[in-house]
Amino acid sequence: MVDVSPKSETAREAVARVALKMRPATLAAIRAGGLAKGDVLGVARTAGIMAAKRTPDLIPLCHPLRITGVTVSFTLDDKRSILTIETCVRTVDKTGVEMEALTAAAVAGLTVYDMVKAIDRGVVMTGLCLVEKSGGKSGVWRRKKA
Repeated sequence: MVDVSPKSETAREAVARVALKMRPATLAAIRAGGLAKGDVLGVARTAGIMAAKRTPDLIPLCHPLRITGVTVSFTLDDKRSILTIETCVRTVDKTGVEMEALTAAAVAGLTVYDMVKAIDRGVVMTGLCLVEKSGGKSGVWRRKKA
């Protein structure tokens, strides 16, 4: 594990994103909220928040951080039949929260898959990426738009 003790505590934030491509009927069922396992987006939001908090338990060399905030938001694109999940994790600490944001997005996406697999096993989770990060010595980084 990298020694971060000489680093200064600063406000840090990271945003990550993942997309799930699915059948239009699956996206419609998520929107309508009538799936057997319950509220897909609500459960996925909770799973993403829990995952951000448990990242050092899942990724061996991640430092445990004092997370001060986690948001998980969803965009449903009916035209392309894609559900996009975006996570934002914040802390005031000595190291960044990129891994926490990525873990939150990945686990929220996996939770969606688990909740809809009974009606659509063909869902594809794709494009997991860091969108931006701020704080620390390296400052702000943003992914270039494709």
